[in-house]
Amino acid sequence: MGVTSFTQEFECEVPAARMFNALIVDSHNLIPKLMPQGIKSVDLVQGDGGAGTIKQINFAEGTHSKYMKHRIDVLDKENFLCKYTLIEGDKMMENLEFITYEVKFENSPDGKCICKTTSEYHTSGDFEIKEEEIKAGKERALQMYKVVEAYLLENPSAYA
Repeated sequence: MGVTSFTQEFECEVPAARMFNALIVDSHNLIPKLMPQGIKSVDLVQGDGGAGTIKQINFAEGTHSKYMKHRIDVLDKENFLCKYTLIEGDKMMENLEFITYEVKFENSPDGKCICKTTSEYHTSGDFEIKEEEIKAGKERALQMYKVVEAYLLENPSAYA
């Protein structure tokens, strides 16, 4: 089993608490509404949304995959930190044991925030994940962050 890590950091135009609550805490409700062309639904399979919860993301017809499940390992609402593990999925898990993610939002002095993410891809056997696969996943995630950010900018009272 090999491990490939990837870290990314970018600025968001809204405070950390709003991004964290919209994108992490309430993602199962908000994301399917904002991105129905990609995500059909997000179901809570087990738990109440906190640590130990398992969520199933059901993708829309014609997308890259049918579903994936992740387990929330840490949900720290005071420090705007979430750690979760992708534990199941159809096509994307063929050569992966699991993927761990850490997402942290930090307020910046100008009222915006910095989002820091780390992903660790744990591959099966001798399989090596290709850089273009990581790049494609990174771009899909960034697109989702930007859609949520735009929604929050257009709706200043949402998640305030």
